[in-house]
Amino acid sequence: MTNAVLRYSALILNLKAVMLENIRIILVETSHTGNMGSTARAMKTMGLTNLYLVSPLVQPDSHAIALSAGASDVIGNATMVNSLDEALAGCELIIGTSARSRTLSWPMVEPRECGERCVRAASHSPVAIVFGRERVGLTNEELQKCHYHLYIPTNPEYGSLNLAMAVQLVSYEIRMAHLAAQEPSAAISPEHETVYPPAEDMERFYQHLEQVLNESGFIRKAHPGQIMNKLRRLYTRARPETQELNILRGILTSMERWDKK
Repeated sequence: MTNAVLRYSALILNLKAVMLENIRIILVETSHTGNMGSTARAMKTMGLTNLYLVSPLVQPDSHAIALSAGASDVIGNATMVNSLDEALAGCELIIGTSARSRTLSWPMVEPRECGERCVRAASHSPVAIVFGRERVGLTNEELQKCHYHLYIPTNPEYGSLNLAMAVQLVSYEIRMAHLAAQEPSAAISPEHETVYPPAEDMERFYQHLEQVLNESGFIRKAHPGQIMNKLRRLYTRARPETQELNILRGILTSMERWDKK
C-alpha cells in the first residue's frame, strides 16, 4: 500500500472518529439527576460522549452516577452552560425534539433521517440534538432556533417516552448511520460539503433583520404579530449557506446606509 493511500485511509478514519465527537446531546433544564445518568448510559452505549446540560435544576449527584452504569465519565465531562445559545455555539445543524404539534409548523424529521443528517454534518462541524424539560419539553422560542424538529412516531394510543428512552432511540439511529458511513462505498469528501453558518451567525442575522424591519416601519412595535417567527421559519426552510448569509447581511447593511442618506 502506497504512502498516499495510507494517508488517505488515516484521514478517513480520523474524520469518522470526529463524527461522533462532533455530536452534542443537549438537555435543557433537567429536573431529575437520574435522567442525567440514564441519558449518559444511553449515549455511551452508542459511542456518544458529548453531553451538554443547560441550566439544570439540579446538579449531577451519586444517583446520576449510579444510573449511568459505567458512563460516569460522560457525566463528569458534561459541559454546563447557562443558556441554550451557549450550548449551540458553533453548531451548523440543530435538531430539537418536539412531542406535540405547534401553531407554526416547522420542517420535521424522524429518528432515522435525524441520524443520517447528523452524521453527514458532523464530519466537518458540530451538530446538536436538543431535548427539553421532562414535563413540558422545549419552548416555541427554543424550537425556533432549530433547523428541524424531531418527531418520534410512537403508538398514537400510548406515546409515553421518558427522556432517556428518547435519547437512546436517537443515539441508536446515529450509531447506525455512523456504521453505514464506515462502509468502503461511503467515502467522505468533506471538501465538497456545503458550508453552512453556525447558530450564532444566524442569530445575529435575525437580530439585524428585526432591527432593520423595525426601523423601516415594516414591523409595528405595538403589534409585531408573528412576522419574525414566520421569517425564521422561512430562512430555516431555505437554510442559507455561509456565502448566501453574507449577501443577506450585506443587503441589510446597504439598506441602513441608504436610509441614513
